[in-house]
Amino acid sequence: MFALGASMPAHAQHTGHAAAAPAGTASAAPAPAPAANAAVKKVVLHTNIVDGKMVYVDDKGQVNPTIDARVGDTIEVQVDSGEGAEHDFVIDELKVKTPRFSAGTGKAKVRFTVTTPGEFTYYCSVPGHRQIGMAGTLRVAGAAAASAAAAPSNASTDAALALYTPAPAPLRGPDPTAVSVSADPASVPPAIGARAPQTQKVRMETVELAGKLDDGTTFTYWTFNRQVPGPMLRARVGDTVELTLANSKDSKAIHSIDLHAVTGGHGGGEHTQVAPGQEKTITFKALNPGLFVYHCATPLVPQHIAAGMYGMILVEPEAGLPKVDREYYVMQGDMYTQRPNGAKGHQEPDLDKMSNELPDYYVFNGAVGALTKTHKLQAKVGETVRIYFGVGGPNKISSFHVIGEIFDKVYSEAALNTVKTNVQTTLVAPGGATIVELKVQHPGSYLLVDHALSRTGKGAVGVLEVTGEGEPGVYKAGKL
Repeated sequence: MFALGASMPAHAQHTGHAAAAPAGTASAAPAPAPAANAAVKKVVLHTNIVDGKMVYVDDKGQVNPTIDARVGDTIEVQVDSGEGAEHDFVIDELKVKTPRFSAGTGKAKVRFTVTTPGEFTYYCSVPGHRQIGMAGTLRVAGAAAASAAAAPSNASTDAALALYTPAPAPLRGPDPTAVSVSADPASVPPAIGARAPQTQKVRMETVELAGKLDDGTTFTYWTFNRQVPGPMLRARVGDTVELTLANSKDSKAIHSIDLHAVTGGHGGGEHTQVAPGQEKTITFKALNPGLFVYHCATPLVPQHIAAGMYGMILVEPEAGLPKVDREYYVMQGDMYTQRPNGAKGHQEPDLDKMSNELPDYYVFNGAVGALTKTHKLQAKVGETVRIYFGVGGPNKISSFHVIGEIFDKVYSEAALNTVKTNVQTTLVAPGGATIVELKVQHPGSYLLVDHALSRTGKGAVGVLEVTGEGEPGVYKAGKL
């Protein structure tokens, strides 16, 4: 990111000349001699969220307004972040680009002269922002300037262009600040059981940080409370929950929360669009028992989910759930990166792969090895284990299975009044959940997998370690 007031020279070509400049400062790039009727047109834009889309808005409230000009006009665009997130202003054909700006950096400005008629798209190049509405049109009327028809090439011109042509971004090594973001599957809130309804107050923070995706590979995660999945929440039917969502001041994006357990307000997403450094609160009643997914609901929603912004809330029935010996919290996600699975260094998100549903990674609890190296599920022979399992997605169904075990009970689609018994594999949709229970009768390492088994090679595998003496006759290697 460029500091406020930094100047960013850009290419000069036959379509126009441009340079980003700090507010109130004239462009340093030379412009062609203006036509007789040429004008300087000043455009002021603000970014904002309108009807669920991220857009540019002018002082009259026009969304992504068309900018009209004539060949030879000089255009000065000043833009600021109305909602606080990080953005820029780009016109590829004219080599126009501002520095990144946000509420923290203040406004940015770019000044350029157009020499060719036509329609050109302006947009925000922050990943995902163009796809969710940040694009408009620059419409230039008139005839092409004579000087633009055939600009001869010479050594000095080529050298100047080379100077202002950005080199391809080097492959970044792993981020040395990266930390583990994998949620501990044993971090399950205590059972509630039979009690009267209460009011709960919950505070969560959205944080963008470098995390360890795989050995030697890092990724910029977007998280709830610095972990993937976000913290498991637990309530009882009839409870009132006051939930405050804060967005870290260091964030570059707006974030929010949509809880599938919430009735009204887009699950909370309508009223929790929180800019960096801000916070918002919603209050809801837990009306329906079950296990429900929550996720960020800020456009581009699948981008936020793929970066790690999902979790679950359990709403217990009035009498609570049957007691078990151990409870675990596991979620599956699919991730999309610009370099293939296993590439070392810092991975960036690939939104085209995400749109085409071509994941590079399938992960349990946010990272490769999260439930084999960082954490393991544990139990003793004779214990009953309950796993709260959900799929953040954003795109792929999971065929959840434990190799070497059978689910004694499955609460299908996490509906607490629908119990199936003796299930081998259960389907869980993106944004869905299930609850499975198994009594372990023999020691060993039991693998948690998505039974679309090619996905184990991309990260979707965990371990349940069972210790103790096996029950007689259940299993042995060899003959009787």
